[in-house]
Amino acid sequence: MMRAMAVGFAFALGIGPAMAETIDFETSGAVGTVPKDFSIAQTGRGQTPTWQLQEAAGAPSGRFAVAQTSKDPTDNRFPLLVYDKISAANLDISVKFKPVSGTTDQAAGLVWRYIDKNNYYIVRANALENNVVLYIVRNGQRIDLPVKGRGRTYGATVPAISKAAWSTLAVSVRDKTFSVSFNGRPLYDVEDATLTKAGKAGLWTKADSVMLFDDLTIENAK
Repeated sequence: MMRAMAVGFAFALGIGPAMAETIDFETSGAVGTVPKDFSIAQTGRGQTPTWQLQEAAGAPSGRFAVAQTSKDPTDNRFPLLVYDKISAANLDISVKFKPVSGTTDQAAGLVWRYIDKNNYYIVRANALENNVVLYIVRNGQRIDLPVKGRGRTYGATVPAISKAAWSTLAVSVRDKTFSVSFNGRPLYDVEDATLTKAGKAGLWTKADSVMLFDDLTIENAK
């Protein structure tokens, strides 16, 4: 089920929840449909994304998860699933994900300060590269951002991401500082002040990544 606490008034204003909300997709719609309160978008080129609810054996919370299932290998192709009920500048967001397939990529990402399909921040874990990298997408161009205090970097290496288990990706967003963690372990901070206004949050993949997502947790932070 969708668990929400003290959200009504804040959602009505479009400023996000007063407390954490976890979307576990158990009551988000019928199998094969786009989950309610979400909309599909895409950065770049290629086939239109296919996001749909699926039964997923061993899902962290019940029977269902949401998946991006289209397999277009176009490299500059970034399917998005945007949660329409929240707009916030500062928040904590996390998701559990499980790779299914992908030859070009097996990437699962979180999006925040989403203005439109060409302007947002994203942090993604890649099961083929075993790393976690944070980017800004500005005017449709994806640019990786350096880790604070480490000079020019490309995110951080993580242990092998298994197809047999669910992993957790999270980011804490406070003004210009973004703190990334993976499976509960802090990885690094990134600082950037390009996009400062409130925006939506959501999920992201790349190219032919077929990924399962569950337990999307979003908490508005004033």
